[in-house]
Amino acid sequence: MTRAILSGAGRLPALLLEAGPAHIVQFEGVPSTPLDAPLIEARFEQLGGLFEALKAEGVTELCLAGAMTRPILDPSAFDPRTVELMPRILPTLSRGDDALLSTIVSILEDEGFSILGAHHIRPDLLAEEGVLAGMMSDAKRSDAARARAVLETLSPLDVGQVAVASKGQILAIETAPGTDAMLDFVAKQAPSSGGVFVKRSKQGQDLRVDMPSIGPDTVRRADEAGLSGLCIEAGGVLVLDREDVISEAQARGIALWAEA
Repeated sequence: MTRAILSGAGRLPALLLEAGPAHIVQFEGVPSTPLDAPLIEARFEQLGGLFEALKAEGVTELCLAGAMTRPILDPSAFDPRTVELMPRILPTLSRGDDALLSTIVSILEDEGFSILGAHHIRPDLLAEEGVLAGMMSDAKRSDAARARAVLETLSPLDVGQVAVASKGQILAIETAPGTDAMLDFVAKQAPSSGGVFVKRSKQGQDLRVDMPSIGPDTVRRADEAGLSGLCIEAGGVLVLDREDVISEAQARGIALWAEA
């Protein structure tokens, strides 16, 4: 089987390459780190050209990895296959990420590609249940339970994967601007809350294409926002650069644990 990684920003594409060779698909306008792998350059407006290039290289497996923002499309650049697909894609552009990604996966599968999740390629990146770093307390577990309850309630609405709670109160919920914007808000509004950051997958989320993840920067940002704990979903969140994540948590006095 020949594999290609549809690469976005962040560390995940490089970590997946450590598991074995793959082509890298780089979309125009999407920031990414240069990687030592065969490169396929692509545009969102020319999906037909991408499919042809992948098949010419014998690619049968695809993995979507790394952060991507929704592109601003140039209709004048559409190739014929993209024109055919737009009636399927356009209705999802104004909906949540799950709807858009589900449509993209369906299109890729219709083209004959198998879709792999990052956790299929690197199962060792998944968080296991238990304490990974720091000291636990009843107060931290209580705040984590409160944030988790809110995420589970909002999950069917396809809103976000993160909530922050402190002393039983919800300080913030991740929405379209993303996790960094949420943490900036917490840092400004409750700079010494000692709250807990909870990250979990959403109900019905296709983990092959949108597996939540944390990395060392997540720990740093949480500390800068005045938080004291990170609780992630065991088996449902990737821990990127695990040793660095744990070292950051220990150095900053952040409790890090995973719950099923």
